[in-house]
Amino acid sequence: MELTALSYVSMLIYLFTFLLGLPGNLLVLFVYIRKARKHGATPNVVYALNLCVANLALVLWMPVKVAETMLQGWALPAAICPIYSFFLFSSVYGSSLILTAVVVGRYLMLLHLGFAYLAEGGGHFVSLSEHNVSACYENFTQKQLDVLVPLRLEMALLLFLVPLVLSAFCTLRCLVLVRHSSLPSGGKRRVLAIALSTLVVFVVCYGPYNVSHVVGFVLYTNVEWRTKQTYLGEGYEP
Repeated sequence: MELTALSYVSMLIYLFTFLLGLPGNLLVLFVYIRKARKHGATPNVVYALNLCVANLALVLWMPVKVAETMLQGWALPAAICPIYSFFLFSSVYGSSLILTAVVVGRYLMLLHLGFAYLAEGGGHFVSLSEHNVSACYENFTQKQLDVLVPLRLEMALLLFLVPLVLSAFCTLRCLVLVRHSSLPSGGKRRVLAIALSTLVVFVVCYGPYNVSHVVGFVLYTNVEWRTKQTYLGEGYEP
């Protein structure tokens, strides 16, 4: 099969993410490690380091995604697929949960990914697509969907909706406090812009991917466009 225009665009996005994200995140990692050594592990440093590691967990695997798109199938050993998926989903959900609670987020994420790994039944989530080419974490048996579809809905509610509600509540309360503070009007506008932009990024980057889980539960199937949404939020940063 010939590569489609969408495939070429996807490869360019993956390459751009890798070429820009790798040195950028390594630089940030170096800077904040130095800060941690000099001034200690403050909450801001811990947040930045965790977010940077989550970004690197995705960026380092971008060449694999480029190769999969170019070859139009999964060409690596099957055992690599769950490892690749682990780092991918660690980045997606790790980034959103860091905004709410770093330690609790890591625990919840690993717990759910563990359930997903048990559900795949030893096949490493590598299967043949309708074009008879290998695909990683795209095609599922009905037995796997019986576990994954409800699990994805629960992930969307617990790992996205709950953090979103908490973040929105805290953000709005902070804005109320700032509004009644003695800060100058210029300072209030900057705080307002930063707070609202963070909330908007949260919704725009992670909303479509989690909406796909809800749609998949309603239709009780694997939504095809969900894999495209996985990488949407990672430009800013199952």
